[in-house]
Amino acid sequence: MSGFTYDKDADGIVTITMDMVGQSANTMNVHFCTMMREVFEAIEQDSDVTGVILASAKKTFFAGGDLKEMLESERTAQQLFDYLTETKGYLTRFERLSVPVVAAINGAALGGGYEICLACNYRVAVDAPGVVVGLPEVTLGLLPAGGGVVRSVALLGLEKALPLLLEGKSVPVAKALGMGLVDKLVSDAAQLLPAAKEWIKANPQAAVQPWHSKTFKYPGGDATSQGVRTTVAMATPSLLAKTRGLMPAPEKILDVAVNSMRMGFDSALRQESRAFVSLLRSPEARAQITTFFLQMNGLSKGANRPSSEGRKIRSSAVLGAGMMGQGIAWSHALRGLPVKLKDITTEAAEKGKAYSATVADKQIKQKRLTPEKKQEILDRITPTADYADLQGVDLIVEAVFEEIGLKEKVLKESFACLSSDGVYGTNTSTIPVTLLAQYVPDPSRFIGIHFFSPVDKMQLVEIIRGEETSDETTAIAYDYCKQIGKIPIVVKDGRGFFTSRVFGTYIDEGAALVRDGVAPVTIEREAMRAGMPVGPLAVADETSLSLPKKILDTHEAIDEMLQVKNGYPADMTATREVTFKLVEQGRGGRQYGGGFYRYNADGTKNLWEGLADFATGNLEVSPQDVRDRLLFRQVIETLRCYREGVLRSEAEANIGSIFGFGFPAHTGGSIQFVDWYGTEKFAARAAELADKFGNRFALEDGLLDGLAKHTKVEA
Repeated sequence: MSGFTYDKDADGIVTITMDMVGQSANTMNVHFCTMMREVFEAIEQDSDVTGVILASAKKTFFAGGDLKEMLESERTAQQLFDYLTETKGYLTRFERLSVPVVAAINGAALGGGYEICLACNYRVAVDAPGVVVGLPEVTLGLLPAGGGVVRSVALLGLEKALPLLLEGKSVPVAKALGMGLVDKLVSDAAQLLPAAKEWIKANPQAAVQPWHSKTFKYPGGDATSQGVRTTVAMATPSLLAKTRGLMPAPEKILDVAVNSMRMGFDSALRQESRAFVSLLRSPEARAQITTFFLQMNGLSKGANRPSSEGRKIRSSAVLGAGMMGQGIAWSHALRGLPVKLKDITTEAAEKGKAYSATVADKQIKQKRLTPEKKQEILDRITPTADYADLQGVDLIVEAVFEEIGLKEKVLKESFACLSSDGVYGTNTSTIPVTLLAQYVPDPSRFIGIHFFSPVDKMQLVEIIRGEETSDETTAIAYDYCKQIGKIPIVVKDGRGFFTSRVFGTYIDEGAALVRDGVAPVTIEREAMRAGMPVGPLAVADETSLSLPKKILDTHEAIDEMLQVKNGYPADMTATREVTFKLVEQGRGGRQYGGGFYRYNADGTKNLWEGLADFATGNLEVSPQDVRDRLLFRQVIETLRCYREGVLRSEAEANIGSIFGFGFPAHTGGSIQFVDWYGTEKFAARAAELADKFGNRFALEDGLLDGLAKHTKVEA
């Protein structure tokens, strides 16, 4: 066999070892079907087989379907359905063999990989880091199409299967054992085959899956039981609240899962295939596959990382123990990186360390951390007020307030604390790194490392290269971000960089809608309906209305330093007209007691009645206009960043927009949005918005040139 090996021992137990040639992982593709056909031909010609073990020679057990092939395939809907029928037909043949079949799980078994395991009578796995199981297809806008929906409901019952299917989380095998997703754990890979063979010998008659038995009953009840009906009744509104009707996959999964309990097994598998075909051909799935699978995998493998050799960071310091600094210190300590947390006083530094204790305590309550692990983390954080304690560290991250004068002072005082080849990162969100680099003796080792708040929850880090930042420094910063479990994107230096600049337009457009006379409640509601996690007025309050004023005031100072006029690239007119006036009235946001919202003593909040005074316009703005204005502002500003070279790739734009400022995931991100929406349709709609609401929506010549096209499918 080409790719699969067939080995039978003296007891008649056959081990099929999957090792697809020329691939780093086993995947379901056309070659998989060929090899499975060969497997069954060999089994059928072998008269004394007593059991079958499915094993893998790769680091992972099986990676699932070949999504790149599916995305680029020119198959018609019928051809895709037929392909799925053939593929899952082999899994059905495995579970209908007259001998026991065991999955020997040596690594990750996700998606199609776990669907193979579900078709086996027994699942034994290595209890080791990185060995996980799960059905993550929903995160790509799809559903499991290898029998995963049908079999997981039959194995677990609807109530327990739905979280696995609808959340798409990878489950460590230790937890999976308790959930019934695997049946046995072994301590190392060498014990996998012996354990599998032992079970086969002890259970020679265990070849019939429970759901093929005439006496089978669904765990927790069938579709007519009160418990299942209650589960469905509760799941439906909960699902709509999460997806807002923008993501078709979860609704399809729920539909297939429930209906699979009302029909025969083979009919349920066909229903599952039809649902998958309809999803794969949707703009949402194709956008999500492009971004969350193809582009994310590329970034994870360092597609945009400089080729220079990196270096693991072994010691670090964070300057400033405020909201950002304390979160960065936690991220270091959590991943085993010792950190000196410095502030002006030891008391302030100790307070910053206490934040890590608070985060750890929350995780202990959630059973994500043990008290012993908490202490290990806290022991890695050393509070200090003395620069002498920082001497010789590999990395310094400056996280003081966003003021040029303060940063200048700290940079000059602390750079000498670095080791001779250490790297210095500034956690600036908008100030050009090249401007700050003039205050350090070696700009080649100076780089922007922009974290997002709250740091313990936000995965993205924006790395900003100054004009003199070296490739080696960039590579080290990139690797450092991955070392502490973050997702790095690398952008070119410039005013506002990428994320702050584009996020600012979202808040600005919210202020523009207030100015244009749109009811504030409509603005917030339509932002949520468009897929944004929080309305622009609410998020402005949370981040502080004083912040954009400080940022723009800083950039006015930069204009004076550089002797330029209006150097900040984004149009922030509405922010100046509305937000600045709110700040002048003492309404600086939530932490100041009020902003766009009024905050009540009982913890509730309401949109402030006084916003009506800021409605200087009386334009007709439909709900669709509100949604489009909020999204198109961000997309157009992203396109400008891309054209100017601030962004180097569509992947970094899409991943950065979703993980950095919450751009709607179902569109694939703030550049993929154009393709999701339709390029010609997007250009026409932007022209309409520009004509009606202003030139900030106008597309400059060539702005859409060269964008990738992924979502076009045959009707």
